[in-house]
Amino acid sequence: MGGNQTSITEFLLLGFPVGPRIQMLLFGLFSLFYVFTLLGNGTILGLISLDSRLHTPMYFFLSHLAVVDIAYACNTVPQMLVNLLHPAKPISFAGCMTQMFLFLSFAHIECLLLVLMSYDRYVAICHPLRYSTIMTWRVCITLALTSWTLGVLLALVHLMLLLPLSFCGPQKVNHFFCEITAVLKLACVDTHINEVMVLAGALSVLVGPFFSIVISYVHILCAILKIQSGEGRQKAFSICSSHLCVVGLFYGTAVIMYVEPQYESPKEQKKYLLLFHSLFNPMLNPLIYSLRNKEVQGVLKRMLEKERTS
Repeated sequence: MGGNQTSITEFLLLGFPVGPRIQMLLFGLFSLFYVFTLLGNGTILGLISLDSRLHTPMYFFLSHLAVVDIAYACNTVPQMLVNLLHPAKPISFAGCMTQMFLFLSFAHIECLLLVLMSYDRYVAICHPLRYSTIMTWRVCITLALTSWTLGVLLALVHLMLLLPLSFCGPQKVNHFFCEITAVLKLACVDTHINEVMVLAGALSVLVGPFFSIVISYVHILCAILKIQSGEGRQKAFSICSSHLCVVGLFYGTAVIMYVEPQYESPKEQKKYLLLFHSLFNPMLNPLIYSLRNKEVQGVLKRMLEKERTS
């Protein structure tokens, strides 16, 4: 590249190409969704921590999922709201790299947590007599810590490969947050290795875990069909269908974003898919997976009745 180029120290997030009135409408709408996300996942965390009947491996992993969803939203939504109010306000290079690192970390962790949750259901339904000996608290804590550690380390690999790159302009990121593929387009050096690592990372944390979840649920489905009790079969279907909805929403959008070839979908379409992935998924997860669960509903009713009588 030319020798007179200077490295940029901040980025400008372009966000959504809409007019001022639509920006204010989106600000109000996204603020509402953000509050719902925090309240929904916060309610799940509160119920699980306060009621001993929910102190089981399934809800232990669910509490970690709620923490990740809150962190997901807190990492991207506030900056997006700021950009809607002040479109010309830039984000610093350090802030951009931090946001990207946290987003990748939480994405990897959620992928791995969904695998753990499917494994927990597999053991509970396919090996019910051995469930308590397999899914001990020591095993659950080890698996959760491993998910968090691997998620952070994988994100750190991407960050270490990206930091040495030179960014010499333009400084405009065509996204509503510092998404890795959008930032890579601004580098003035060859980013082939980075792009290969993004694809390899997506394949390792998306495709591999997704097929392991599919295999688990094939075994689960076979086991459910063998259950004689209609009530037991309905309960198993209810829990598993909720988890499959969460898996489908998360993996579906993520695969289109990072595994599908770049020319298959327009950039703007992928931007809106990632908006769904980072804003709507965390808001919908408590509703899909937990608040429609009879055990959680029962705990919530008891808590509300106790509050009224006190």
